[in-house]
Amino acid sequence: MNATYGFTATMTALPGRGDALADLLLTGLEPGSPASSEHCVLYLVSRSAADPDVIQVTEGWTTEEDHHRLFAGEAAKALVAKIAPLVSGESTYTDLVPVNGKATF
Repeated sequence: MNATYGFTATMTALPGRGDALADLLLTGLEPGSPASSEHCVLYLVSRSAADPDVIQVTEGWTTEEDHHRLFAGEAAKALVAKIAPLVSGESTYTDLVPVNGKATF
């Protein structure tokens, strides 16, 4: 499947909580979690090289509708509720239109 919708989310963890935030975001790949869906074709959690408390998530989805549908579910709501107490300030989001690329982990 190809991605037709994507975004990056950049968030800053509370001081010293970057590891905990990155680990929690990676649970989004576990079975039953939104990123484990066949409609999520890219889910990349990265950290800033300069500040380990700055975390970025890059996602690619088959469609924007698939993303919104899955994130309206209970599993996504539970994950977001766990993330919120670890984040300092507002997260920034940038919508993307995937063109092409490669992801091998």
